[in-house]
Amino acid sequence: MGFKLFILLEKILMILPKTLRKRFFSMLGTIAYHVSSRYKDVAYRNLDFAFDGKMSDKEKDEIVHYSFKNLLFNFLHLMEIRHMSKHDLKSKITIHNIEAVKKAHEDGRAVIYVTPHYSAWELGGTSISAFIEPITAVFKKMKNEKYQEWVIESRGKFGNKSLEKANVIKPLIKLIKKGEACGIVIDTAINPREGLEVDFLGKSVRQTSTPAYLARKYNAAIIPITIRTDDDENYTLMLFDEIVVEKSDDESADIQKATQLQADWLTKLISDEPKFWFWIHRRWKSEHPEIYKK
Repeated sequence: MGFKLFILLEKILMILPKTLRKRFFSMLGTIAYHVSSRYKDVAYRNLDFAFDGKMSDKEKDEIVHYSFKNLLFNFLHLMEIRHMSKHDLKSKITIHNIEAVKKAHEDGRAVIYVTPHYSAWELGGTSISAFIEPITAVFKKMKNEKYQEWVIESRGKFGNKSLEKANVIKPLIKLIKKGEACGIVIDTAINPREGLEVDFLGKSVRQTSTPAYLARKYNAAIIPITIRTDDDENYTLMLFDEIVVEKSDDESADIQKATQLQADWLTKLISDEPKFWFWIHRRWKSEHPEIYKK
């Protein structure tokens, strides 16, 4: 019953003018900012930890408020994508440095896109499939199956596929061997037994080593990608130059170095424009649980 009401709400919202939809979701983000004390507290603690308490209260307030609004905007994008044409999407997106992908393809190599929860990440993933190539994106299973189906359907509008995180290595290997692209998120908290320890924003944290392992083993190209905006209307899909994985006699060292290089890229991205990152999650909960204790 709840999901049927949700679909009804979607239909009503999509009848409204675009400006009203955006205003509605912006209002929801502001309400969430004021009432969700738990997640707001997490965001403030993350900012204090990442920037060693040097960020002003005003700047933190602005970033945390925007984090809530941006989360709701991503939800809005999921809804709107279901009703978009490629022409609609193209009017919103500018692509920067597509040459990085073209070079990899010219060399006959599959691409592993590494990306964070940054700015309009749902538009970013959709834009890859619409204007560059379809990808198979790794995702974490959701509790609500109906909503998960809705999300996957939206993400697949222009050809993307989704691959649940559990036991994901073998399917990814098959994709890469066929020359197909995949997308892996590298900024979420993971099990302490998974991934490798890296320096991220000046702090130790575990990060998935899957992109580096696959790239080294199967000669794929790791291409960092994200998206940003100045007005929450027009977006730049930013592709970065390949993160090269060395192939020395020390496989572990090669994978560690390439995983750290991904963390370095993400550190610079967030340090330059911190407001776009998803601060409302406990990124350091496994390595530094003390920062989230009351």
